[in-house]
Amino acid sequence: MIRGYFIKWGVSVSKLNIKKLDKSYKGKKVTFKYQSEYYYDIVYREIDGGFQYNLVKKTFEEPRKKGFVSVLLEDWLENPVLFGAEYNGKIVGFIELSHETWNNRLRVSNIYIEEKYRRKGIGTELMKYAINFAKQNKIRALVLETQSCNHPAISFYMKCGFSIIGFDLSCYSNEDVERREVRIEMGLNI
Repeated sequence: MIRGYFIKWGVSVSKLNIKKLDKSYKGKKVTFKYQSEYYYDIVYREIDGGFQYNLVKKTFEEPRKKGFVSVLLEDWLENPVLFGAEYNGKIVGFIELSHETWNNRLRVSNIYIEEKYRRKGIGTELMKYAINFAKQNKIRALVLETQSCNHPAISFYMKCGFSIIGFDLSCYSNEDVERREVRIEMGLNI
């Protein structure tokens, strides 16, 4: 467990405890929602001796609202662990991690903060906790996945030190590029 104080925009948020959550969370459904004004368009072109992909930041005609449901501690995850951010005795956010032993990477499969607690530094503290967890367990890298239309998440992950390490043009459907919802892989070497 970690205890910390943090202040965001001059507002004292008191104590935050990050602690491991038990298996009672297994199977719990969580609804993720976000709004994005921007997306990253995948631009392909052939060049002498090869080809090139660029991710170009563009503006949606109208902000895009997206949502999806995720299930915690699913069976397909390898060695999953869930850490919760506790504020005034209530879990207000969590980070779900999965140690991929075959390549010694730690996958961030979910990070969630209740809406009224967002932009107060809780997500950053959870990500710092995950990075320290990886270091303590001699895990070589953290990886995660998001969508090219989730500009707020991409910006947050980059602020935490992640960079884009790959993408999948047809992960969710055969029209991912046209839908402006391409799977983006991000990583942070430890």
